[in-house]
Amino acid sequence: MRIVINRDDTKAVYLQIFEQIRQQILSGELIPGFTLPPERKLAESLGVNRTTVLNAYRELKAEGLIDSRVGKGTIVLSYPDSELSNATHYEEPVWDHTFSQYSGQFDPFMLKELLAIANRKDVISFATGIASPESGPLQIFKGIEEEILNSNDYKALLHSPTEGFHSIRESVCQLMHKRGVYCGIEEVMLFSGSQQCIDIMARILLDPGDIVVVEEPSFFPAVQAFKSLGARVMGVPMDDKGMRLDILEQLLQRYRPKFIYTMPNFQNPTGLEMVLERRKGLYELARKYKVFIMEDDAYGDLSYDGMPLPLIKSMDNEGYVIYISTFSKSVYPGLRLGWMVAHKKIVQKCTALKQVMDIHSNSLSQWIIERFIRSGDFDKHMKKSCNDYRIKRDAMYEALLNYAPHDLKWHKPKGGYYFWCKLPNGILASKLVLKAAEYKVAFVPGSTFFTSGEGEEYIRLNFTFASVPEIDEGIKRLCKAIRDLKESSDDEEAFNNIEMNPIV
Repeated sequence: MRIVINRDDTKAVYLQIFEQIRQQILSGELIPGFTLPPERKLAESLGVNRTTVLNAYRELKAEGLIDSRVGKGTIVLSYPDSELSNATHYEEPVWDHTFSQYSGQFDPFMLKELLAIANRKDVISFATGIASPESGPLQIFKGIEEEILNSNDYKALLHSPTEGFHSIRESVCQLMHKRGVYCGIEEVMLFSGSQQCIDIMARILLDPGDIVVVEEPSFFPAVQAFKSLGARVMGVPMDDKGMRLDILEQLLQRYRPKFIYTMPNFQNPTGLEMVLERRKGLYELARKYKVFIMEDDAYGDLSYDGMPLPLIKSMDNEGYVIYISTFSKSVYPGLRLGWMVAHKKIVQKCTALKQVMDIHSNSLSQWIIERFIRSGDFDKHMKKSCNDYRIKRDAMYEALLNYAPHDLKWHKPKGGYYFWCKLPNGILASKLVLKAAEYKVAFVPGSTFFTSGEGEEYIRLNFTFASVPEIDEGIKRLCKAIRDLKESSDDEEAFNNIEMNPIV
């Protein structure tokens, strides 16, 4: 529906609106059943008073062209022409039969609700897994962007090769060399975030019915991506040293999975670091059973205590390890830039698929990150981020010590983003989410990260996003919510005992 207001016309504005809508109805441009914009919305878009639109609609109703229906808004009724007035009544599509079976694999409800709560200004959020905006290199980025855009060089605003610009792939190689992986640019590919990389890798490796092994618990968007392709996902439990290799080998012997997905550095959600002997053992099992490892290293740069352990990819000479990382966790999530290091045959397959998805990752983000790395500012930024996040981690640790009930269990992560907490007996994370919302604090319940429907006794707390004072206050509120649930649970148990043991 198109309406143009002529401010120089002596005709009243409401009549201009009335006549234009009337003409569009009479000409057949607006069909019976078409819903007109609400008065307020149309008034805002035209820059007029709502009463002006209301008067125009009244004129249209007087001629029998439109009517207001409860729950449907203001709709076009019919044409005056007798032939057109018998036109079929139009309804919305039958949505249940519209979407593919593939689309039904995704259920964003819980995550969407958590993000909605977490994004409220009055809520302290430990739910979102994103970098702190205050720790980001905003001023440096402004300088880099101005330099790029003021140089009259349009490369940063043009298409890039699907794998990424040659220069940023070289820069990523430099990063990987510092991490003990001596790769060439033909083994490096840029993606629109590491989640796109996981999705594309799953698509080129998996057929329906294939088996994927993951840590239990694991990063749920990855699990969701595998399942959506018809794969069977099997979880291997973890202990404080990482994935249990004794159980893993049993699965490898029996099922011959397509690949193993792991986050050895400060795993999401547990924050655990896989010990060196487990990393070596995992790689040896991959070689023995000829199965790929997808090593997701989103948090490896965020190490707060001691020296980082060698990457599994650094042990790989045959091409069994597919390494994935991202700038979203270490710099800004809005950059939407991640990368992969893998055998060149895998890069070639990923390139062919990415071409039909989005052609290439954001060109400007690639140029900014490339300059950021080459200038040495990336290393300086990571040092600052680690210092900032160490302070926040310690603040959450101290707050838990000060406020948590004695039977809430957790460990102090050496890096990454998260505390993984085991709730007191009888407290369910699904109930705690609701109680914590009353105190205006948000977190992610543990069941989200399990493939088997377990995890109600766990919660994940992010410490990078909130400020230090918010961390202290938020943990205090959360622990108050836990105590409230414990008291109500104790009261219910006492009541049940009275019912079972009546006084005679």
